[in-house]
Amino acid sequence: MNRKTFLRNTGIGVGTLLLPGASGKLSALGSNSRSPDPKIMRDDEGKVLNVIGDIQTHKLVGEDTENQIVEWVDNVEPGVGIPPHFHTHEDEIFRVIWGEVELMIDGEPTVLTAGDTAFAPKNIPHAWKVVGTEKARMITSAFPAGIEEMFEELAKLPPGPPDFEKVTEICGRFGVTFV
Repeated sequence: MNRKTFLRNTGIGVGTLLLPGASGKLSALGSNSRSPDPKIMRDDEGKVLNVIGDIQTHKLVGEDTENQIVEWVDNVEPGVGIPPHFHTHEDEIFRVIWGEVELMIDGEPTVLTAGDTAFAPKNIPHAWKVVGTEKARMITSAFPAGIEEMFEELAKLPPGPPDFEKVTEICGRFGVTFV
């Protein structure tokens, strides 16, 4: 089959696969399964939480994504970070927008700067800390969603130095263990 015939046949085939679903949206293969609603979040939008000094702006949470992913923006002062820990439920992706973040994954430290991305799979110890003299901004994604509920609880702790025993208890209920 030549290219022109392939494109013509494929175009017709794809067109017949996209049928209106029950919700009135187009769905692949005529499936009637519900997909999450689209959502646009502007830079200044989202729910802001102070999670023990990590200022997080939650952009997408589980209820937005059918629990597939949660994404937040960390705006963090120099010296602030999260000690070594691992997750049993979710993987994480870290993308630095500005500043310098030292990230340790499985015992290997590296400094991430603007544009750098790192993947921390579940069950692998990792930690991060803002280094240098300026604030850092980082987009963090966790999948599947659910960890945002832990952050909500941690944000309700009283200000000041955290009660590490209480932090450990809350995190443990969500499958996060400090090492």
